[in-house]
Amino acid sequence: MFTAADLFDLSQTEHAALLEGDGPAWAALARISDYLAAHLQPANYAAVSPKAVVGENVFLGKGTVVEPGATIIGPAIIGANCQIRHGAYIRANVIIGDGCVIGNSCELKNALLFSDCQVPHFNYVGDSILGHHAHLGAGVVLSNFKSFPGNVTVQHEDKKIDTGLRKFGALIGDHAELGCNCVLNPGSIIGRRSVIYPNANWRGVLAENRIAKHRGEMEIVERMSKAQ
Repeated sequence: MFTAADLFDLSQTEHAALLEGDGPAWAALARISDYLAAHLQPANYAAVSPKAVVGENVFLGKGTVVEPGATIIGPAIIGANCQIRHGAYIRANVIIGDGCVIGNSCELKNALLFSDCQVPHFNYVGDSILGHHAHLGAGVVLSNFKSFPGNVTVQHEDKKIDTGLRKFGALIGDHAELGCNCVLNPGSIIGRRSVIYPNANWRGVLAENRIAKHRGEMEIVERMSKAQ
């Protein structure tokens, strides 16, 4: 379940060449920089606020809006009819499909987003691929770097698979939903149409059409009135 075809509808990106082959989809992350160097033709067809910062090596599609305070460093390709909202920070080697939302205080680097992704509030997306209609709730973090030496591994059943990558966040399948304040550990893979409930700390692989529920217990006690 690690190939691009397992996770993504490749018709929902103009950059499917990045994901060709039957190897694991995370291999595309190491190719984004070279792909942009070969294919990026800087141009601006968007409505860009004069109070936004846009680097020279950036393509902005028709109908896209870049709000005041947004920063796009590049190299980056951003498709048509996107919203790049106030305070968004798009760093190097980012490809964003059509109809995507990158919201306030969101940071992206070395990432591929298929069309109609929603990354709307206080999100970090590093070294990750988000499928068609993937949605991140407010505060979701796709952590991409482990604290200890060595490559990121994918924990699947009783095996650890070496990805060959020092930095790798997550593969988020088509129509997957991550609840508010989820943290995905490096090397996470979320299948198509799966859901993770809010406040979860997730590691490893979630198969398609699954729901991961975080059931932390809450204790309620009587409040003792302060003597007057």
